[in-house]
Amino acid sequence: MFIINCKNYEEISGEKIVKFVKTAEKISKKYRVKIAVAPPQHLMGVVSNSPITVLAQHVDDSKVGSTTGFVIPELLKRSKVSGALINHSEHRIDSKTISNLITKLDELGMISVLCVRDVAEVKRYSRLNPNYIAIEPPELIGSKKAISKERPELIKMAAAAVKNSKNRTKLLCGAGIMSGEDVSRAMELGSIGILVASGIVKAKNWNKAMTEFAKSMV
Repeated sequence: MFIINCKNYEEISGEKIVKFVKTAEKISKKYRVKIAVAPPQHLMGVVSNSPITVLAQHVDDSKVGSTTGFVIPELLKRSKVSGALINHSEHRIDSKTISNLITKLDELGMISVLCVRDVAEVKRYSRLNPNYIAIEPPELIGSKKAISKERPELIKMAAAAVKNSKNRTKLLCGAGIMSGEDVSRAMELGSIGILVASGIVKAKNWNKAMTEFAKSMV
């Protein structure tokens, strides 16, 4: 799994998100790597008909109906969005909300990608059985210092914790991933994929950057 979090970067604003997603489609098909894209919330509808997996960057534990301003799983699904990131370091939520959202996404047949900061949170939340847990030390996010180089022991310990949970959850890693070498090392340490943002979105050549990452996964 190769997830690209577009955040609110200007590089994919407006119609540029269409070109970005089409590039991801091409690379995914060529290298047979599952790529998911998480666009800014207001651009999800622009790309939701794409064959690529589209994820929300955040989702709220709120109800259908009179809930102005909330992003809810039920309507995301009807808009062909496949799932959501939960609890990203830039949008943290409480543990009860995390539990409720994983349950709700599961009931709807949607993908849950739970972001955590450390191994203690991996152990704590793996029992909730999300589809994926992505470990991202906050201090490395956007730092251009890859977790696979700076904190390799975190990936090893997180992989062991996920394995010990004996459920469906798979480990992703992120934070500072900038090259194919970073990706390969993360996979060697026990991750089955990556969650990346600026390393792809801010690249001068999206095709080249996505190709490098995808080739490193296969």
